[in-house]
Amino acid sequence: MNRESKKYQIAFLIDGLSMGGAERLMVPILKHLSRQDFEPRVGVLQVKEGNPMADAIRALDVPVDYLQIERLRDLSALPRLLSYLRQHHIDLVHTQLEFSNILGNLSAKLLHLPSVCTVHVLPPSDVKAKTKLHQRAEFLFLRLFCDRIISVSEDARIYHMQMAGFSPQKIQTIYNGIDLTEFQNHNGRDRAVIRQEFGIPTAAKVLTTVAVLRAPKGIEYMIRAMPGVLAREPDTYYLVVGDGPRREALLKEASKLALNERVIFAGMRKDVADLLAASDVFVLPTLTEALPTVLAEAMALRLPIVASAVGGIPEMISNGKSGYLVKPGNPAELSDVCLKLLSSSESRRSMGDEGLKIAHQKFSIETQVDQMRDLYLELLRRYGK
Repeated sequence: MNRESKKYQIAFLIDGLSMGGAERLMVPILKHLSRQDFEPRVGVLQVKEGNPMADAIRALDVPVDYLQIERLRDLSALPRLLSYLRQHHIDLVHTQLEFSNILGNLSAKLLHLPSVCTVHVLPPSDVKAKTKLHQRAEFLFLRLFCDRIISVSEDARIYHMQMAGFSPQKIQTIYNGIDLTEFQNHNGRDRAVIRQEFGIPTAAKVLTTVAVLRAPKGIEYMIRAMPGVLAREPDTYYLVVGDGPRREALLKEASKLALNERVIFAGMRKDVADLLAASDVFVLPTLTEALPTVLAEAMALRLPIVASAVGGIPEMISNGKSGYLVKPGNPAELSDVCLKLLSSSESRRSMGDEGLKIAHQKFSIETQVDQMRDLYLELLRRYGK
């Protein structure tokens, strides 16, 4: 088969398809990936929270295959993954998240296939011994078996070179992108209707966070900042969108501060763009982050940002121009900068406009998939495919 008529078969391997950042990013990438060059399919190792993103991927006519690999110690996992890659005549493997990074890159090496991995997160240092062991195994397998590692921010790239021992030639930065047209042409439900659903007055001011409710997201610090916000801007609400293991603890935190009516937990939602469009300020009080794509989504809807100055976030936010960067874990500073924005509609408007410019310049999905295409073709040529 000559190159002009060949479409390369790309297997995207991922641990699960829940509503996490890496999982949600699969949809725009697969939607915009060149079908002239590639035929993608997704191999998902486990069911996580019902794998809600699977339907969105299938709607793009991309097959989703459930591989049933629940444990790394499963002796049948590697043979089954090798069989899967052979069965579908895969030309290149792209892995994401721990199990896929370990098993997928080993499988690719055994089959003499090029492999790519995207590392999405900055692992916290204060983890259990078992988790640290898994991290070391993952880094080892990526060093030995993966051809090219994609870092989603320059800060994360430097971190992984230092902590995981990746060579500068092995790891490159490709910013996550979003489909800006979906946000700019947003025709969702009316702002007042969204607010009515949550009992928020139309004229109130709304701070919003979209995140998986895990400890590193630091949402309790924004909850603790709310009394200071309400003291000066009493008609303010804090909308928390997402679910996760910290939900009950965060509910208790809000209750302890008598904020039950002002901190609203929306749960997991598929209409994130609608909720952002009904908001005034986006807040991300995270303690660690490689490159939170939700910030690009908020900027695409002209929301000013308040976010922790950690990880790749300073690569996204122009401090004082498109939003404010704050120290992580600091409720007083969160309160102060939120009040700056809530008290000035002009600041919110100008910062929102600046954020939209940054989103266009650095975080479009077209730029991301073009860079991925170039990388795939470079590796495929190196392997003589």
